[in-house]
Amino acid sequence: MKSIEIKGTARTIAERSSEQARALKAIRKNNGVPCELYGGSENIHFTVTNDELRNLVYTPHIYVVDLVIDGKKYNAIMKDIQFHPVKDSILHVDFYQIDEAKPIVMEVPVQLEGLAEGVKAGGKLSLQMRKLKVKALYNIIPERLVVNVSHLGLGKTVKVGELHYEGLELMNAKEAVVCAVKLTRAARGAAAAANS
Repeated sequence: MKSIEIKGTARTIAERSSEQARALKAIRKNNGVPCELYGGSENIHFTVTNDELRNLVYTPHIYVVDLVIDGKKYNAIMKDIQFHPVKDSILHVDFYQIDEAKPIVMEVPVQLEGLAEGVKAGGKLSLQMRKLKVKALYNIIPERLVVNVSHLGLGKTVKVGELHYEGLELMNAKEAVVCAVKLTRAARGAAAAANS
């Protein structure tokens, strides 16, 4: 998995919620994003700029984040992100500190590989789940999960329960469909013609 460095500045949390709300509003007004790092011995509240987050958030890739907060370094992953409902700007980001000995849960992009039999027969390949949730030690989580679809016939699917990756535990429902070859009108017509 690739890594990306993000620099932040620690911030203090006000006692009263009205003061806290004002402080968060001021941070966002100055192109900052309030963040929190948890999973370590203590939760750390800090601020990063929108520009620092751009390459982490707006990408199809997954990263280990080298967080540098006031010069101190932490290994983390982005755990949760909140966007403004109207403006789509980033409101808040939660990071989770990585412990090399403990497994983490992370969503990993799915990549389909091969030309499905059903596509050759006129069907349409459809990716139903763009990411799968995996649990593993962070250093063995791949950048993407490759699913070979060469054997997939018309009307057939690949479900989560059929996939196996060494060292990874898939957390999605076993019956969830990852991808399918759907019958198109042309494929139905060809099948009907072949059977008549």
